[in-house]
Amino acid sequence: MMSEAFVLSPDFNPAETSSGVRPLATADRGERGVIVRVTGHSGAAEAVEAEELERRLLEMGFVEGASIEVLHEGLFGRDPIAVRVDDTRVALRRREAGAISVKFDGR
Repeated sequence: MMSEAFVLSPDFNPAETSSGVRPLATADRGERGVIVRVTGHSGAAEAVEAEELERRLLEMGFVEGASIEVLHEGLFGRDPIAVRVDDTRVALRRREAGAISVKFDGR
């Protein structure tokens, strides 16, 4: 039986990794940063259209400039993750978190 753990597609390569910006999906528990971009494209197969994913993320508070901290990770496959976005706690799957680019502290 195959796990639904988050896996980036082989052709997904965020250009900003050299500047310390990387997808939220790659973050570990305790990491903090600031959101620099939200798109509908995560690099993984999505259940919804890219525009719909972007809209949902923005409605949940994932907006440019918001501070973010990874609070918890699921036991199996580290999925889902719980994050604090400004003063709100949100849980989401790592595949959706791939659509959020974050400049992490200390990177």
